[in-house]
Amino acid sequence: MAPPRVAGVGTTHFGQLPERTARDLFAEAGLAALEDAGVPPGDVETLFYGNFMGELAEHQGHQAPLMAEAVGIRAPATRFESACASAGMAVREAVRNVRSGDADVVLVGGAERMTNMGTAGATEGLSIAADDLYEIRAGMTFPGAYALMARAYFEEFGGTREQLAAIAVKNHDNALVNEYAQFQRSITVEQALDAPMVAEPLGLFDACPFTDGASALVLVSEAYADREGLEAPVGIVGTGQGGDNMALQDRNYLARTPATERAAVTAFEDAGLGPGDVDAVEVHDCFTIAEVLALEALGFFDYGEGIDAAADGVTTRDGRLPVNVSGGLKAKGHPVGATGAAQLVDMTKLLEGRHPRSDDVTPEVGLAHNAGGTVASAVVHLLEVVA
Repeated sequence: MAPPRVAGVGTTHFGQLPERTARDLFAEAGLAALEDAGVPPGDVETLFYGNFMGELAEHQGHQAPLMAEAVGIRAPATRFESACASAGMAVREAVRNVRSGDADVVLVGGAERMTNMGTAGATEGLSIAADDLYEIRAGMTFPGAYALMARAYFEEFGGTREQLAAIAVKNHDNALVNEYAQFQRSITVEQALDAPMVAEPLGLFDACPFTDGASALVLVSEAYADREGLEAPVGIVGTGQGGDNMALQDRNYLARTPATERAAVTAFEDAGLGPGDVDAVEVHDCFTIAEVLALEALGFFDYGEGIDAAADGVTTRDGRLPVNVSGGLKAKGHPVGATGAAQLVDMTKLLEGRHPRSDDVTPEVGLAHNAGGTVASAVVHLLEVVA
């Protein structure tokens, strides 16, 4: 079966947009994707939509048909919720849907609005992606959870705050030319180390921001692309999903993320590729330590070696494996329900040569990694220039 083609992509600016609703944001991204693809709304056969906390942020459940209405389509619509991996899971289902022949045209993406809740409200809203009985009621927040994972990593493999700071510096630098990024300003290692501590060893610049925004893609079958004369050179050639225990205390490892390992193995087998075939990566860097854990679980580095990658220049734009050229969640922003789709938007543009960093990075194969919570769920997609 030929891989689904990415016919068009669209995204909003990521940032603090509390006056805009999720349906408004998704309408902008979805319509932009359809226009980019040259596909009329009437050709869309189904909509898959990622969103995490619409009930809390907007008192709105049953969002999928609202999003279909917002972009002017009458197709069946389904919402996916998997915490921060919501849109990634929606894309995985869209890929399988086109592959199976159930649809020739799928609109897929996600949106999140959270800054209207304020810092305390958004923190509480995000916390429900953890185990309520054994984590939330004990006062766990995600900065605290990832701090525990960072400390476990340092204890098992070694590492320093300076190495984590190099990741933040890299991703902020990558976002400088990304017009859609929340933060388009550079930082230094010294600024990162001097910033307020959030949860030791993680400081303010080790954490991604609260973000509002939306992203979308139009996936089409090869037959539809040929019939309609679409320029859609990028295919999603591999997809995989993995899971792990919800609460940190129930896991065998704190310094590894088996959900990502499992998703990666499945995706690589699905694509007939391996880590050595990948030219550029977008990983779920909700915290700097999360980038390290992801790169090791994906097979790009042995355990304990990913911590050096940014500081040593391996994962910079001119390095052997450019990582988070978009700026990542750290600087581009993290509108939770939209992030998985946003990663694929950036990777598609990079593969097509129309990304703001295309002068620096020219991949043939890219990987996108999206994770939920403390990586209790993960999804991995491989994209390749196939035409």
